[in-house]
Amino acid sequence: MPHFQGDLKLRVGVISVVGNYRDHNEDNYYVPGRMPVQFDAPPEKSSEMSASILEASNLFIVADGMGGQQAGEQASLMAIQLLPRSLARRLPLDANDAAAVQKAIRDAVGEVNHEIMGSAGVAPELANMGTTVVLALFRKDRVYVAGMGDSRAYRLRRGVLEQLTRDHSLADALSEAGTITPEEVPHHKFKNMLYLYLGCKDARDGPEEVRVLDVQVGDRFLLASDGLTGVVSDDVLAQLLGEGDDPQETARVMKDLALHNGSKDNVTSLVIHVV
Repeated sequence: MPHFQGDLKLRVGVISVVGNYRDHNEDNYYVPGRMPVQFDAPPEKSSEMSASILEASNLFIVADGMGGQQAGEQASLMAIQLLPRSLARRLPLDANDAAAVQKAIRDAVGEVNHEIMGSAGVAPELANMGTTVVLALFRKDRVYVAGMGDSRAYRLRRGVLEQLTRDHSLADALSEAGTITPEEVPHHKFKNMLYLYLGCKDARDGPEEVRVLDVQVGDRFLLASDGLTGVVSDDVLAQLLGEGDDPQETARVMKDLALHNGSKDNVTSLVIHVV
């Protein structure tokens, strides 16, 4: 699936599945021109998004919902539906104004956070709903990356994998404070307890950081929920990102490996090649 970005072309593959243990998928994603496809669902539940209704043609999002009953699924769906529209209203015409783009992203995420918090009080089944969010916005020769929660963004450049976002779990906060070691984080009891996500008061000002990076031909990006990154190591992710020229096949292989490794969560993998 090609997307054109200035003189660069983006090739995109994405897959999202319920996984081994869950009974429904609380992950959602946004790819221009494509609605989320639940690969465990019957084909008639899949659909395509018409290009005529795209709000931000080079924006990519992964959201991993949380909350009881259907609350998490609703929160992640709101994130991928509302963020493109909110951001499109705010993006400056001058694509070179990086500070204005960063502010637009923060303000858009803050607005969606307000909407999710408001909806959480409407019905009992939506109480305490929330969602992680990780996004990548490509404009000209730059990409803007931001995240809240523990869904992640990576870039592979010339064989070197860099994690572009940080996890906002209590275990990671303890590690940063020196209370526990980084090696203890993956197995700590607070690893999956998040302190920053869409749907919490601390997210009202948007993400803590919006990174601005240059984009080069050959770069490969991954946006993923922790159903993938929690069970597949960075070394293996780097290897898979570097192999092959079909991002959809890479996304599928990553998903298969996560399930083989015993992932207990929904799995979403969104792979972007800059060509």
